[in-house]
Amino acid sequence: MGTYRYPAEFRADAVALARSSGRPIAQVAKELGVNHETLRTWVRKTEEAEWPGAAVETAKDAELARLREEVAELKLEREILR
Repeated sequence: MGTYRYPAEFRADAVALARSSGRPIAQVAKELGVNHETLRTWVRKTEEAEWPGAAVETAKDAELARLREEVAELKLEREILR
């Protein structure tokens, strides 16, 4: 399968349609003749560009969750050693 380049205007219109139509991204992508994962990526990148802090917050949330799990595990290990 080859790599296709879509004009920026087409991508912007496709994202706008996907976000405003209320239909599943896969359906909109099929109607436009675009791979659904490609359209999903365009939508995600547009949303990240609109809210640049959102991606950072997501990364922080993931790191916080990981650290909380690690702390809980270490507390359990400490209790076992007592």
